[in-house]
Amino acid sequence: PISVHAIADLAQAEQSEVVARAYVGEKLAFGPEYLIPKPFDPRLMMMIAPAVAQAAADSGVALRPIADMDAYRDRLQTFVYASGTTMKPIFDAARNAAKKRVAYAEGEEERVLRAAQIVVDEKIARPTLIGRPAIIAQRIEKFGLRLKEGVDYDVVNTDFDHRYRDFWQTYHRMTERKGVTVPIAKIELRRRLTLIGSMLLHKGEVDGLICGTWGHTAHHLQYIDQVIGRRAGVHTYACMNALLLPNRQLFVVDTHVNYDPTAEQLAEITIMAAEEILRFGLKPKAALLSHSNFGNSNQPSAVKMRQTLELLRVQAPWLEVDGEMHGDIALDGKARMALMPHSTLAGDANLLVMPNIDAANIAYNLLKTAAGGNIAIGPVLLGAGQPVHILTPSATVRRIVNMTALTVADANAAR
Repeated sequence: PISVHAIADLAQAEQSEVVARAYVGEKLAFGPEYLIPKPFDPRLMMMIAPAVAQAAADSGVALRPIADMDAYRDRLQTFVYASGTTMKPIFDAARNAAKKRVAYAEGEEERVLRAAQIVVDEKIARPTLIGRPAIIAQRIEKFGLRLKEGVDYDVVNTDFDHRYRDFWQTYHRMTERKGVTVPIAKIELRRRLTLIGSMLLHKGEVDGLICGTWGHTAHHLQYIDQVIGRRAGVHTYACMNALLLPNRQLFVVDTHVNYDPTAEQLAEITIMAAEEILRFGLKPKAALLSHSNFGNSNQPSAVKMRQTLELLRVQAPWLEVDGEMHGDIALDGKARMALMPHSTLAGDANLLVMPNIDAANIAYNLLKTAAGGNIAIGPVLLGAGQPVHILTPSATVRRIVNMTALTVADANAAR
């Protein structure tokens, strides 16, 4: 009976992205034609197993009752979502603090709305959706979600908002010597969703910002740079992506921002990436990748990676790093030790620093598709002055949820 109730509850809940995508065009709402959940709904394990375990404990049947049901649910989540284990320290940090307000630039987007429902259910943050209130409410109903404006989420109305005048005037003062006139400032604050979100963050209306479910990174970054700017002491932005491969976790930089970074930029990017990896509870092991293997080429890109290593030795003596090296040598610590017995990097690298955006972006997308089952975390924007991340159009609902948790963790760390 307990499992029956759990199944009934799930049948009456909104559909997950996985089910909605598989049964596109079908109306999957509880009723005469839809009485039980679809068999591959990823939430089945997370709802039924805990319900049965709790009932067994309450009735005294369980010989080893589960003491911490929340921890049990977290463990089940690692089976359902491949990113669960990697993200656990981030979710813990996000939940164990005062609730933060996270703005979503594309607030009318289906994936964003589905992610917002999970964010609310898991008590990660309070969403602020940027868009037209009526359209948002209409789509929430269409997708069978339970979100209620003013209760679960807030809205910034792109048609009319009482903060509009203050926002465009502030934006104009920031950019009047960068070619932005009063008419342009007014128009931009009406139509550029990331600009609106950046201004909300700048004004303290929210604690973090998620954008990028459509468009290019550069399109969003220009507004973030104008309003939020770089962190004190930082000279460049970069994007880091995490790949969850069958037998390892890899972080790759810089996948989306710098076309051909200098050695100085790469050193700064490597340090920022390593610091972010520590937030995941992992020890960063950085490999500076190249077509050259420990000095067997003097082409400019190889020399650049050598110079990067010299800079890192001075700027980040705490970081375990070596290079320049081939990709296979980076991922095979034993092979590296056989080739270079005195390498300053022990074991397999988990942070791959690429010489340019072509290498980083191509390697990331190939690995994600061919070996990673299209499961990734990121992009993580490095170098911004406040918690903001730019996603990509391929971002799934779960990736949006993961990046929301990271944004909240960033906000908590910045207090």
